[in-house]
Amino acid sequence: MRAWSIPLGKLFGIEVRLHLTFLLLLALVVTQTMKAGIEPGRGVALFFIIFAAVALHETARALFAPGKRDRLQRLVLLPIGGVILGETSEHGSKPTSLIGEARSALAGPAANLLFAGFAAALLSAVGQVKIFASPYIHSSQLARSLVWVNVSLGLLNLVPAYPLAAGRLLRVWLAQKAGKDVADPWQEATQRSVSYGQGFSMLLTVMGFIAGNVWAMLVGFCVFIAGHLEDRSLLFQSVVSSVRMEEIMLTDFAVLSPADTLQDALEKALHTLQDDFPVVRSGDLVGTITRQKILDAIRSEGNGYVQSVMNRVVEVCQKGESLATAFRKITTRGMTMLPIVDQQRLIGIVTLQNLSHNMALLAESRRLKKMDQD
Repeated sequence: MRAWSIPLGKLFGIEVRLHLTFLLLLALVVTQTMKAGIEPGRGVALFFIIFAAVALHETARALFAPGKRDRLQRLVLLPIGGVILGETSEHGSKPTSLIGEARSALAGPAANLLFAGFAAALLSAVGQVKIFASPYIHSSQLARSLVWVNVSLGLLNLVPAYPLAAGRLLRVWLAQKAGKDVADPWQEATQRSVSYGQGFSMLLTVMGFIAGNVWAMLVGFCVFIAGHLEDRSLLFQSVVSSVRMEEIMLTDFAVLSPADTLQDALEKALHTLQDDFPVVRSGDLVGTITRQKILDAIRSEGNGYVQSVMNRVVEVCQKGESLATAFRKITTRGMTMLPIVDQQRLIGIVTLQNLSHNMALLAESRRLKKMDQD
């Protein structure tokens, strides 16, 4: 996912990335603008109108999203909307309520349609723009395009094709209607919804190809990409719920003693890639400290002892707990390291850094095993 997207910043604590399909959109818009003999800058302006509509859509969805936001989640923006990857909640047999999902899913289309209505009224009254004249979306008619881009994005997301907004409602409905013999209704519903969405995307792409409509082809391609990303995210969630801490914890790590001086601790930190260190006395975990905290303490107070600046409130995990537990503790408490204990003895650590690096490897390993079994 990272290889095909670029970081933009954060929205409500979630990293936001721009999928490279937006660059495809930019090339398409500018090319068509130049073919029409219009200044390329107007094509770039139309591109930013589309981007702003997507940003409005996702901001509204984020405002109404239920539950706590996860620092490990990634919001990937595509020209049809956004896809949230890396969800770490364990839905199990209790899918999200249809009402709660409806509030979040429909907030985006509602925001686009409301903005389109407001813009249409304002432009008609002030700018004397003919809203219902053709072409509706074109670089030669930027004011009119502002209205119809938002209308198009809002209406598109009312198609029940996952991961579009209405498709998300379809997923929850399918999960709630699943029979008692289904082991994981949420996973089953997601897989069915993704397959429906992929079918819609292929149909739209083929129809666009036959009709020579490049916009329909682009939308179909984006729906297909978004569905693929969601499918990989589902695999991520299955890994989170099934992998135990002992399978991913680091067993070769550096520890500090509370009696170590900060200078000694800094010297040890120079010889390891760790950013977080358990503080251990006689085999017992008594605290944690970060590389940055060591540096800050030396700069502000000079050389002292680790005991005086370490974090004494330590959250731990048992080796048999799931990765979902680790994710919840890390994201809700703002932690960057979790010590793993067995009978009160420190046997390993899990850091935010090694989780981020290893989750893709774990997901790929599970995918290959599943292919072998099939």
